[in-house]
Amino acid sequence: MIINDSTLDKIVNTIIDGNLISCEQALVLADLPRERLSLLFAAASRVREHHFGNRVSLCGIINAKSGLCPEDCAFCAQSSYHSTGVVCYPLLDQDTLLAGARSVAEHGAACYGIVTSGSGVSEGDELEQVCATIRAICAEGQIAPGASLGTLTRAAAEQLKAAGLVTYHHNLETSRSFFPQICSTHDYDDDVATVRLARQVGLRVCCGGLFGLGESMTQRVELALTLRELQVDSVPINFLDPVPGTPLAAMPQLTPLDCLHTIALFRLILPDAHITVCGGRQRNLRELQSWVFLAGASGIMTGNYLTKEGRQPADDLRMIEDLGLVIAKEMLR
Repeated sequence: MIINDSTLDKIVNTIIDGNLISCEQALVLADLPRERLSLLFAAASRVREHHFGNRVSLCGIINAKSGLCPEDCAFCAQSSYHSTGVVCYPLLDQDTLLAGARSVAEHGAACYGIVTSGSGVSEGDELEQVCATIRAICAEGQIAPGASLGTLTRAAAEQLKAAGLVTYHHNLETSRSFFPQICSTHDYDDDVATVRLARQVGLRVCCGGLFGLGESMTQRVELALTLRELQVDSVPINFLDPVPGTPLAAMPQLTPLDCLHTIALFRLILPDAHITVCGGRQRNLRELQSWVFLAGASGIMTGNYLTKEGRQPADDLRMIEDLGLVIAKEMLR
């Protein structure tokens, strides 16, 4: 398949008409030479505008429980397998978590994620503490509560849903074929099962990946197609910001165009998903951060990340205003 202006127009029109591109088409788009990427970005931007107009959405998170994770994910600062010097602490108290929710809401975010390190939340007191905080966030009514607590049992998922949780976040991180290069302490199917379970109990599902781990463009397409099959609502796109002490500490960073190419691919494969650009944005995109929306993203994470400082919310708000975009008060999709 030769990709030119006419071919891309046909692909975009097909997507806007409610059809999905094939794996073969996605792989051709993944292999586009750099000089053709501007066409791809324009195509992805058209699809984003069709589904979301000029609206974008912000989210924020808090590192609610840090370090000592028993998983060996090669990129992670919080893994107990790596000596990274990360600060370790147990689950934060409710007042601190509520203060974080209020701060994120004040900066225009529609969703606030409570993120804990570890394979999964401990059922019992720890889970009830999280649920109590979710109920308190719902009572204040300023922002939709989300959580990222690792793998789930059905009982835990139902308890979170009953407490008022809106979104459950659980990344697959990478494709099934590349996952053994990144993690050996749990199976890929464990993560897929949690995504399916969250959907089954009626939670909005946020599930994406981390790019720049050494995976190929073909494997990025593989992940996008898996997310499409799982019918996730929101797709966070992260780019590796290497952490000293991890096995990927010396991994070369992606170029800004590599990042934008990935965002555009995901938009065309997952046309109506809410795509949010999250970790690694500053380091990898540098002066092209505003281009994420032109490449098809419909949101960004603002403020700090789990173990690294993020961009100041005021700078993100100014960037969005300069682009003529509007911050949606509600979550998109």
